Amino acid sequence: MAMKKFNVTVNGTTYEVEVEEVKAAGGAPKAAPAPKAAAPAPAPAPKAAAPAAKVAAGAGEHSIDAPMPGKVVKLVAAEGATVKAGDVLLILEAMKMQNEITADADGTVKKFNVAAGQSVKAHESLVILG
Repeated sequence: MAMKKFNVTVNGTTYEVEVEEVKAAGGAPKAAPAPKAAAPAPAPAPKAAAPAAKVAAGAGEHSIDAPMPGKVVKLVAAEGATVKAGDVLLILEAMKMQNEITADADGTVKKFNVAAGQSVKAHESLVILG
């Protein structure tokens, strides 16, 4: 019976294994020898940072953060727009539901830190109000 060699990567560690081809008609398969550890594969390069720099809230400003992870569906307000508490700033889709993210106070939209179609994590800054 033919033995074939394969490299298998498990949790970042590469192993060289030998596999015996078993025919349909025939006796019981024989046990294969224990795998030998091969040289670990190099670690993947870190991912590039997001192209748009996020702006932190300055003096007299505050951030509206994502209450949960999701995807930004639509930016409703515009940068520079004056908003009142309760006005919808953007729509965030999470768990197949569209959630209106609203202003928590009167102010001006200084900067959107996200774009439509972008995925966000919980507590990530979405909008800076001033």
